Amino acid sequence: MSVFELPDFDAHEAVVHVCDAASGLKAIIAIHNTRRGPAMGGSRMWRYADSTEAATDALRLSRGMTYKNAMANLPIGGGKAVIIGDARSQKTPELFRALGRAVESLGGRYITAEDVGTAPADMHHVRETTRYVAGLSGELGGQGDPSPATALGVFVGLGAAARHRLGADSVKGLHVAIQGLGHVGFDLARQLHEAGARLTVTDIDRGVCLAAAEAFGASVVAPEEIVDVEADVFAPCALGASLNPLTLPRLKCRVVAGAANNQLATDDIGDRLRDAGILYAPDYVINAGGIIKVCAEYFGESPHSVEGRVRAIADTLADVFARADKDGIATNRAADELARQKLA
Repeated sequence: MSVFELPDFDAHEAVVHVCDAASGLKAIIAIHNTRRGPAMGGSRMWRYADSTEAATDALRLSRGMTYKNAMANLPIGGGKAVIIGDARSQKTPELFRALGRAVESLGGRYITAEDVGTAPADMHHVRETTRYVAGLSGELGGQGDPSPATALGVFVGLGAAARHRLGADSVKGLHVAIQGLGHVGFDLARQLHEAGARLTVTDIDRGVCLAAAEAFGASVVAPEEIVDVEADVFAPCALGASLNPLTLPRLKCRVVAGAANNQLATDDIGDRLRDAGILYAPDYVINAGGIIKVCAEYFGESPHSVEGRVRAIADTLADVFARADKDGIATNRAADELARQKLA
């Protein structure tokens, strides 16, 4: 099947397939839209079943970056790279140098950074072969891991959603069920715990669950049980499509607010959440903290400017919720409309 025929193709400006036999790199770089500036988005490494699944993910993620960057008022467009491979066993410096060469060949149309399965250390090797990379450590002139900024944005965004739907002045006393305890999910759990929330958590890594239980007094459930937890807020912080026809009827919450990308399996799930009385914080709005930090780093802005802009995610979400209520539409559709206006 041609990439043009994939359901998630959305007038993408470029979709580049990359193969480097020497390093074993197989990757897809998708540039969705550069109307606001060069496309920026991370490089994800994952065990995709085949190239069609990888291309679909690249298409969806890159479009999400376009909307995310527009809603955050950043001077960049949307792009994404996906690497087909196991991040636990197939990473090598040469693989990321090869990725850097591919990014460099695009002449600045796409700027990469870390994502699921990659880390600032990997971006160091990318930096050896391209100028067009961010999310670097301080020793290379960067601002370090963007995950804490993402977690902060989700924390303040979750608070905004709780105010809108639950009338809560803070998250203190709220029960939050967190799906996924990676860099972002674990830091979100820390912030919620410090603010007085009660936590139920899960992750495929049992060790990190036990760490959350010890550090935050969190209850732990099996990964397949988290959507059944009766909580005020469900926070999906793992991979995408966690909100789908199978999980939707099982939700026992009034708010969904988490860090994962592409949480809705299909757009109509947003309509069904609204019909069920569940307020959904659109993923690409609430999880923009990381790209705000990475963008500031790339363009040489002061790190002191980042926190205020990340905290402003709460105000952006309040605007989305107000528009959805006014127009009687799902919050994901309200966010899409606002993003398209910014792109126009």
